[in-house]
Amino acid sequence: MTAFSTLTQLPASQLTNLEEMGYLAMTPIQAAALPDILAGRDVRAQAKTGSGKTAAFGLGVLQRIDPTQYTTQSLVLCPTRELADQVTKELRRLARFTQNIKILTLCGGQPIGVQRDSLQHAPHIVVGTPGRILDHLKRETLNIGSIATLVLDEADRMLEMGFRDDIDAIIGYSTPSRQTLLFSATWPQGIAQISNRIQRDPLTVETDDVSELPAIEQSFWEGSNRDKLPMLMGLLSEQQPKSCVVFCNTKRECDDIAQALEGSQISAMALHGDLEQRDRDQVLIRFANGSCRVLVATDVAARGLDIKDLAMVVNYQLSFDPEVHVHRIGRTARAGQQGKAVSFVAPDEMVRAHALEDYLQMKLNWQSGSALKSVAVKPLEAEMATLCIDGGRKAKIRPGDILGALTGDAGLKSELIGKIDITPTHAYVAIRHDAARQAMKQLQQGKIKGKTCRARLLK
Repeated sequence: MTAFSTLTQLPASQLTNLEEMGYLAMTPIQAAALPDILAGRDVRAQAKTGSGKTAAFGLGVLQRIDPTQYTTQSLVLCPTRELADQVTKELRRLARFTQNIKILTLCGGQPIGVQRDSLQHAPHIVVGTPGRILDHLKRETLNIGSIATLVLDEADRMLEMGFRDDIDAIIGYSTPSRQTLLFSATWPQGIAQISNRIQRDPLTVETDDVSELPAIEQSFWEGSNRDKLPMLMGLLSEQQPKSCVVFCNTKRECDDIAQALEGSQISAMALHGDLEQRDRDQVLIRFANGSCRVLVATDVAARGLDIKDLAMVVNYQLSFDPEVHVHRIGRTARAGQQGKAVSFVAPDEMVRAHALEDYLQMKLNWQSGSALKSVAVKPLEAEMATLCIDGGRKAKIRPGDILGALTGDAGLKSELIGKIDITPTHAYVAIRHDAARQAMKQLQQGKIKGKTCRARLLK
């Protein structure tokens, strides 16, 4: 294990910040890539989710930012809004060692006028999706002509989603002298072509094989498509997971399954691309803070999902692509932790199962779905509820303000309060179920930072 303190390019204040974040030793991807990233060299790295890649490029990005220059100095491209939000949060944590670094997220699903107003004072770092970034470049509301660093995160997924032309167009607005960092979980031919075109003598880092999943216990259950819902209910009733993501191949299945689970007192919510952006954000917040036990999601919607200690992943159907299967189940084994993955396989999916067996180079562990069907359905209720408060970062509300209001005038014990998420316009607070209504009533009658606030319980 290599300590971050061996990186002489990092200032002492950043090393202290990393220690406070619990980052003491570098992950393999960080140890292999960071010295060259900090030296300004182009890097292309194969790194899966949970490998520490965001901190790897994040430390490099921050090292080249001059806070006194009010220009956009770094651009990070991500395939989805969820991943962009995750990257932005990590960059803000890494940037705590210094003051006055402005980081802005630019993604679709948000009013472009609000984003245009935020861009009047150029952010030092922009994180966003290719479509919206290109839109701002064409409108001349964003200028990346002097960026020092360009990052392509999950480049393979961006190619899969058809962003190749957008990426090429965006690069045309930047300076050739920039540092370019490319991160990809897999190495399809298109990634090598992009790297050869946009990078200069890049260091190539391959820390592991994405098909190696030693920390994940996998099981495969045979059953007809009609049997899968009772199999899922039996599995959840038997295992009682603290958190579980169920992957489906279609949006309609997500809605139908989540509704069926809720009807059996199993806490569940659907996540897919047809949801409005605010609804998608709320679903992710509620799942991450313990207000929802089961998330039923499509692959695209769950990309960038970052839930600590995810207990279980269920493949309601097998993916058509073995690599997508690896990404799915990798949600449950973050940073070396143990995980459990269960796959339901109907007779018409056996071709996919055999392809997966060849890809993983392992014999699949088969079981009969009839055993799960016979399990009596038991409730699986969420431990927390979520309060939504009108007013967020724009109203200068901070987590400490909300915690103080709840533990002060409201008289709640701190152990009843869970995760607090602050967005630009709202705050979301996880409260133990039995204390949620009391907390909401006290907030409605009291004040936060001297201002009356509106609060409601999300259902």
